[in-house]
Parts: sequence; structure tokens; C-alpha cells
Amino acid sequence: MAAGRGRVTIAAIAEAAGVSVPTVSRVLNGRSDVSPTTRELIERLLREHDYRPRNSRHPGRARLVDLVFNDLDSPWALELVRGVEDVTHAAGVGTVVSQVHHRSTATRQWLQNLRARASDGVIFVTSDVAEPIHSELHRLKVPVVIIDPAGGVAADVPTIGATNWSGGRTATDHLLSLGHRRIGIVAGPRELLCSRARLDGYRAAMEAAGTAVDEDLVVTGDFRHESGFVAGGRLLDLPDPPTAIFACSDLMALGVYEAARRRGILVPDQLSVVGFDDLPESRWSSPPLTTVRQPLAEMGGLAARTVLRLSRGETIETPRVELVTKLEIRESTAAPVRGRGITA
Repeated sequence: MAAGRGRVTIAAIAEAAGVSVPTVSRVLNGRSDVSPTTRELIERLLREHDYRPRNSRHPGRARLVDLVFNDLDSPWALELVRGVEDVTHAAGVGTVVSQVHHRSTATRQWLQNLRARASDGVIFVTSDVAEPIHSELHRLKVPVVIIDPAGGVAADVPTIGATNWSGGRTATDHLLSLGHRRIGIVAGPRELLCSRARLDGYRAAMEAAGTAVDEDLVVTGDFRHESGFVAGGRLLDLPDPPTAIFACSDLMALGVYEAARRRGILVPDQLSVVGFDDLPESRWSSPPLTTVRQPLAEMGGLAARTVLRLSRGETIETPRVELVTKLEIRESTAAPVRGRGITA
């Protein structure tokens, strides 16, 4: 593509990518009918040449999408931001990242700021979107997409998630296949649908194996490292502790690692551990963590494409989408040692 001072056109991007103008347009519009390889190439060219489409919805204003978290203090939040940014940047749209806990004062201020910047759409993460917020956004005609909703969602609000039930079952099936029967679980916050689905998957696997769930082995955390450390300690200090623990986030799994280390318990020789997320930290841990990969960046990208389509008045054919999870077997799981006990 020849360098120049003028505005980069869709036609120039199409020529550089070796595709048609409508194909580039479909990528810009967040359409799903483009192959992943072609989409990646076009998005890369759009970023490299700083393509910026004109804002037909709000002439004279930069286009913006709001990405709203309850909690930004987590590596998985960064993965979602990266996925959203890849899509919005390629489409010439800015991303405003906020942390809103739905307290009345903070919510009012956030809505005021949203009105001022005329957002093209809002992506909420692990939220139930309180009725006042939903009503105001509906009044403003601002489309909404939710990643991992906390509870029931209005029929007109698309949601993006992962196959959490399947992931929970796969993690537990892996431990069962190694010979474990006393399998503990550190579940996530009970108010989140994704947490309940992972726990239900664990229970389904145990039931299918004919192994009763000992409720003493079911504890709850908040997806953070510290809660995994505390919950892991509770499990390991039981008179009859588990030989394996499924932690429903990688950070909690790493907290279990620390609880085991402080008790002189070796992973995986004396305790098997499985996480959920496949954050970069899980590959760098010692030992590398066996975990269920949920495609966080892809979830963010799909949410961004969906909200951009809604902003143009398009209809979303499948409002409830779950992307596939996958077990990544590394070095934190092994067969249980026969006849051993774990002592603090």
C-alpha cells in the first residue's frame, strides 16, 4: 500500500489484503461471515495503517464503546480488554474502560459521563446490569452486551460466555481418570452464572463416576489469589483432605499452590491441582498449571463485534453465545499416592 498524506480508504485496505471491498466492510461491521485468518489479516492492516472511519451516528465525534468491569484488578480482565481493543481499534472505534460497582453515586456519575460522550454501545463484564442502568441505556438507545452475566438477563440483551459447565465437568473428569476420588473444589462467587455452571459441571462428573460429593470438600472463593490460598488451606487442613483440588480460576489455583507449599505438600506428587482460565501466569507457575482454557480474548472480541452490529441497528440472530473451553494438561496433576494422608 503506497504511503500518502490522504485518508486511508477501504479500497486500499482491500487491495493490500487481496480481498474485496465488501469483505473489508464486513470486518469493519463486526460481521461473523469472514474466516478467522482473513479477519486477522484485515484487522492487522487496519491497525498498521491507522484506518479511521467517519462517524455517521455522531458526526464530528470520535466513535466510542464503553467496557465496564465490576473489578479490573485481575489478569483475566486484561485479556478481555485486549480482545475488545483488537476489534474496536480495527473498526476505528475507541474503547473507554471503567470500573463501576453499581453504587448509586458512582452509577450516576458513570451514566452522566456516558451521555456526554455519546457512546456507541456498552459491554458489561460479570454484571447483572441493575434495572435503573438498563432503563436509562434503553432510553438513550445505547446497545448493551454482557460478558458472563451475574443473573437473569433481559431477552433483548446479548450475552457472551464460555462453556463453563462443560469446562467444570472436563476438569473433574480429568482428575477422576487419574484415580482421584476425594476431589475438592474452590468455586467462584455464587451470584455469578459462570461460577454456578462450573460447580454444576463438577457435581455432574462426580455423579457420573458414582462418587458422592463430600460437601466438606466444596468451598467458595472470589476468583482471587488470596481466596484460593484461604480456601485451599481449609481443604488441606481437613482430617481427611482431598488428593486433588479443582479451583475455578487460575488465580485461586495459584493460591492453592501457596497453601500447599506452606504445609510442605508437593504438587503434583501429593496433591493435584486444576485451574480455570489459562492465564499466562498458569504457564509460568511451578509446576505449570493444568487448567481449563476459556477464550477470554475471543470473548472480548465477539462482544465488541456484537455491540458494534447493534449500534448499526442490526439484529443478532443468536443472542446467547458460549465459546468452547479446552483442557490444557500440564504438570500439576498426577495419579494419587495410594494410602497416603496429608498432614499440616
